[in-house]
Amino acid sequence: MGKALRWVLSLVLLIGTVATAGAATAADRSADQQTATDTVDTNDTTDIKDRILAIPGMSLIQEKPYDGYRYFVLNYTQPVDHRRPSKGTFQQRITLLHKDTSRPTVFFTSGYNVSTSPSRSEPTRIVDGNQVSLEYRFFTPSRPQPADWSKLDIWQAATDQHRVFTALKKIYSENWLATGGSKGGMTATYYERFYPRDMDGVVAYVAPNGVANGDNSAYDRFFETVGTEECRDKLTAVQREALIRRVPLKKKYQEWAEAEGATFDTIGSFDKAYEAVVLDYAWAFWQYGRLDDCDSIPPATASDDVIYDSVDAISGFSAPTDQSLATYTPYYYQAGTQLGWPTIKQPKLAELSRYGYQPPRSFVPKEIPMKFDPRVMPDVDNWVRHHANRMLFVYGQNDPWGSKQFRLGHGARDSYVYVAPGANHGANVAGLVPEQRAKATARILEWAGVAPAAVEKDETRAKPLAKFDAELDKQKLDRRNTLRP
Repeated sequence: MGKALRWVLSLVLLIGTVATAGAATAADRSADQQTATDTVDTNDTTDIKDRILAIPGMSLIQEKPYDGYRYFVLNYTQPVDHRRPSKGTFQQRITLLHKDTSRPTVFFTSGYNVSTSPSRSEPTRIVDGNQVSLEYRFFTPSRPQPADWSKLDIWQAATDQHRVFTALKKIYSENWLATGGSKGGMTATYYERFYPRDMDGVVAYVAPNGVANGDNSAYDRFFETVGTEECRDKLTAVQREALIRRVPLKKKYQEWAEAEGATFDTIGSFDKAYEAVVLDYAWAFWQYGRLDDCDSIPPATASDDVIYDSVDAISGFSAPTDQSLATYTPYYYQAGTQLGWPTIKQPKLAELSRYGYQPPRSFVPKEIPMKFDPRVMPDVDNWVRHHANRMLFVYGQNDPWGSKQFRLGHGARDSYVYVAPGANHGANVAGLVPEQRAKATARILEWAGVAPAAVEKDETRAKPLAKFDAELDKQKLDRRNTLRP
């Protein structure tokens, strides 16, 4: 999902308050959920659109036809601050791929903007269910106006999900699973940490674990061993040439920027922007590429145009422009306040680099205040290790973000961490080795409450319940230029 990474919470007292509030709310929610489920009229013949729009705060933007489904683009009224709901609201965008209220529902988020075109996540296909997709708060148009950035944190976002789930559970009363990839996998994990009684299972894909933000040794080890030595050397050679030829290649970059009207006020200088893209080259290659793609890396003797074009194709010179960064300000804000970010050494580039890997502060407008809280991610990491229940984490062997994985310890139950061999940031259950693929598919079906009797007896017979749909199930590896999960 992105090519280079930059990763909000509060004080120690607030962390304790948040955790307690989340657990208490989840407990209250459990009782509410049971009551709501008990009173659901499964024979309700009211049109599904009317039932959805009867939810207070829900409004329709558009309905789009899709064979076998109803697809709705919606707005839902959310408090800007869930601790002080009287202090204003905003409209959060939601999409709903409706199949049948008798089927399980998958709650998907990318952690970024939501797509308004019908699509189906892998768990949705596996369980043949409905899918609710939520845009992450502060990504436009789901941004409060004026924007109080202090209200962008993982607890507020998890509580957005909790309110949406609470509202829709009264209609979709069967089992629910949370899922997402990359920052979406992180989001699903944080949601489970604060509201562990909402979902019946969690499938988190390629979710970086930002614990120990100052320790980047895992990333350094990854880049010392990933792929083959020949491939690593080719990538480094291109980066060195791009830094050695900084003057002529920057001239090409300047010509492009002037033609496009691109500006660089946020990052601070044109030179910093250029170097940031070059330093991201190897990370971006492994995040989105595969070992076979090494054949496409040009030699160090290639022309300026070839070197420039290769860096642009893989890292993206548009990434550090003001125009591009504006879309991802919420991510960089979170990276620099709660999520954390990697800083890799790249020793073979050190003498040519003027700035090194730049922190999230470089990618957020200076008028937005930021302060990193180092206690937030260790809290999540500790919770996953000791309290994870019905959680599945899937990583790609050759994905740099997988260098820091969530791990399971004493107290975790019916939870798993699997790594897809040779896979990048698009790793999924289908790419696991056969035994793990069958196990993961069987657990997802079981958690959703739709495992066939044959699968309950023999997990090796587990497979998706819905047929493959070339349009709905097309894997969209969303390239987000610069270091973003």
